[in-house]
Amino acid sequence: MRGLELNKNMQAAHAQFVCETQTEPAYRLWSVDDCYPAMQRVASGGVAVAVEVWELPLQGLGTILMNEPPGLSIGKVRLKDGEIVLGVLGEAIACESGKEITRHGGWRAYMRDLETQR
Repeated sequence: MRGLELNKNMQAAHAQFVCETQTEPAYRLWSVDDCYPAMQRVASGGVAVAVEVWELPLQGLGTILMNEPPGLSIGKVRLKDGEIVLGVLGEAIACESGKEITRHGGWRAYMRDLETQR
């Protein structure tokens, strides 16, 4: 996400920010060591998660894949308007070892909550 630690991966891939939006209400979200989020699509109990959409040159996809932390991968994400885009998803093992933060509805909201608790 813009301004956060892993944004350097998007910049290295020459990606261009398009917009902020939300997923359809079918995802759950975890914090992995409070360093990055991991999102998974679920059959039930999901919410709409705040996400960013980026335009990425095809050759930049390999750069993203090689620089994302272990436990994250590229997959299809359905947005609230029904559009399907490629996005970063969490592998089950990353989510199982993380803290569920679905109720926050997004990584930025979770990070703001962490700051107020400190």
